[in-house]
Amino acid sequence: MTTTLRPPATTSPPAAPVRRRPAVRRRSTPLTIAMLAALAYFLLPLFWLLVASTKSTQDLFNSFGLWFPPTPRLLANIRATFTQDDGVFVHWLLNTAVYAVVSACGAAMLAAAGGYGFAKFRFRGDRAAFNLVLGAIMVPATALAIPTYLLFAKVGLVNTPWAVILPSLVNPFGLYLMRVHAADAVPDSLLEAARIDGAGEARIFFRIALRLLAPGLVTVLLFTLVATWNNYFLPLIMLNDPKLYPITVGLSSWAQQAQNGGAGASSDMLPLVVTGSLLSVVPLVVAFLLLQRYWQSGLATGGVKQ
Repeated sequence: MTTTLRPPATTSPPAAPVRRRPAVRRRSTPLTIAMLAALAYFLLPLFWLLVASTKSTQDLFNSFGLWFPPTPRLLANIRATFTQDDGVFVHWLLNTAVYAVVSACGAAMLAAAGGYGFAKFRFRGDRAAFNLVLGAIMVPATALAIPTYLLFAKVGLVNTPWAVILPSLVNPFGLYLMRVHAADAVPDSLLEAARIDGAGEARIFFRIALRLLAPGLVTVLLFTLVATWNNYFLPLIMLNDPKLYPITVGLSSWAQQAQNGGAGASSDMLPLVVTGSLLSVVPLVVAFLLLQRYWQSGLATGGVKQ
């Protein structure tokens, strides 16, 4: 009986651990200076507005513009702003909020529906219609203000809230943005799976596509919100009743009163105009802080396996 000896099993030596080089942070002095200059460019007007809101009329003209006065009176200016002309500033603030919120929500939904339709459906004349939308982006809104006024005057909508809301619902840039976003954010295979399961097109859009379009939807909503909140020329020619004014037109009327009521520092309306401008910025800052968490991409990751 013969036995055969098996050679001992050879084991490969353990692989040497791969050493990763620590990431080197590159710093560019010219880029840092450029970013600080851009930061100062955007924040300096807001800082001046905050400082000016703590001053009286005399301090606005006699003190250094970029620093607080010896006796700040921010609370007094805020109180005077809200009580001036029987609290008309509160009406302006509410009007602006209604105009901006309704216009932003409506424009975002219309842009989402139109962009989704252009991205996922093919129909006769779709390219021509989309090129028309691209051409409408190049038309400034002020060029359409007078024709819009004449059109609304024919149907009796002048001096009504709809004269400000309806034109703000049309957002060609938002439609273009949603079309580009929907082409990548909504997979075609996910839509086909929903159609196979028997879902209708309306249910697919509201239950599936709209959730995937949330980042672009919030982007269009914020852009329209800011544009409507800061809109001045359209409400100026559309509205005649001071109780329907938004903040922009209302503060402009106060500024005219300050110029006509006294020369330079003799007018007491200037601190109210500055303080009202500061208060009008606060809701926009709050809106950006609340909605910034929705600005994220990749909501469709994991929804479809390629």
